[in-house]
Amino acid sequence: MTRAALRTQLATLDLSHRPDELPIRDRMLALLDAAPACFQRTAFPAHFTGSALVVNADGSRLLLHHHRKLDRWLQFGGHCDGDEDILAVARREALEESGIQGLIVASERPFDLDIHEIPAHGGDPVHLHYDVRFMLIAPETAAPVLSEESHDLRWFTPGELAALPLDESLRRMIRKWQSIVARRAH
Repeated sequence: MTRAALRTQLATLDLSHRPDELPIRDRMLALLDAAPACFQRTAFPAHFTGSALVVNADGSRLLLHHHRKLDRWLQFGGHCDGDEDILAVARREALEESGIQGLIVASERPFDLDIHEIPAHGGDPVHLHYDVRFMLIAPETAAPVLSEESHDLRWFTPGELAALPLDESLRRMIRKWQSIVARRAH
């Protein structure tokens, strides 16, 4: 996927059932148009990242990792490092952080859009991650492997997720996932 393809995909993304993401999409389109280096982690005050919500093969559980640096449960994701193919970035990060080979793309259309603030760290100032998120499905034989980026890696049921202190954007993705599971059950 190229910058132009991402722009087209975002511009044509049906957000009629996701109105809270409309202003996020507008800001993403503006960043694409205004910042040539927006796929580089050194682009401040904002740059794109790609992430993935990983579900098990039957859709009943969700895999999260307890991020070592941020000390909280998160979906998988990270910096583009110049790669304009944001889906490839999400897949790469999910593989690196979960160790699961053969993750299946549920849809090439973004599952969720989010912009969140990253605190200053090292030489990097406070900045924004323009996060384009996808859903990936783990194969039935998936065996997650803990990476050095995480304290823990675990499959969760919806009930277990409800008890975790998760940020609102992750809860929004979980609600979307639960909606899909509920539709499949009927």
